[in-house]
Amino acid sequence: MAATHSAEQVALITGANKGIGFEIARQLGKQGITVLVGARDSHRGRKAVETLQGEGIRAQELILDVTNQRTIDAAVAEVDRKFGKLDILVNNAGILVETAPPSECQIENLRKTFETNLFGLFAVTKAFLPLIRKAAAGRIVNVSSALGSLTSVADPQQTRLKNRYLAYGASKAAVNSLTIAFAREIRNTSIKVNAAAPGLTPTAMSNFAGHQTVEQGAVAAVRLATLPPDGPTGSFVDGNGTVPW
Repeated sequence: MAATHSAEQVALITGANKGIGFEIARQLGKQGITVLVGARDSHRGRKAVETLQGEGIRAQELILDVTNQRTIDAAVAEVDRKFGKLDILVNNAGILVETAPPSECQIENLRKTFETNLFGLFAVTKAFLPLIRKAAAGRIVNVSSALGSLTSVADPQQTRLKNRYLAYGASKAAVNSLTIAFAREIRNTSIKVNAAAPGLTPTAMSNFAGHQTVEQGAVAAVRLATLPPDGPTGSFVDGNGTVPW
């Protein structure tokens, strides 16, 4: 039997045991939201939860591999049993495995990247949507990237976005398309679906290169996760405002 709904807000962040995902969990937790730390590895997830709890945050570990439907279904069942709803879903889990020029991209790396960054995100969103519908005002945030902005990467004047991330950039452009599709489907509900571009942030994914802090990298996602009723849906933003599709 599902738990009785309460006023307590609950947020699930996938890939939250480190990097930007962990910081998103921390910032949401500091706002009094119960955070579910989605992690493939139980040990790493538990360590992240212990750190958050040490800061006075209500945090729980949730084993979740976005490429494994069995773990997704088990996670949905656990959230349903404990809370009966999900207020916020932040699809943060992602990988970057290919940094060669497009003509040298290995097709297995393209498939692997899409398996996590797009198919996994879709599987988690679809599975949790019934619980998000049970929340008073659900929020879905898809962590994208400036590399997913076709307008930006196609601009011949830009020099910041290097043409070495075909697999990653293409997967994030697809995430943007998925974001719009879900936002349009449920636009007449209280659920808002948006995409966030963290910006280049020094984490393991970027080989610890970046021009901003992890705290700054989490800002856009946290803002979208806590939008007021008159906030946007189907938008793509970073810490400074709207990002072109």
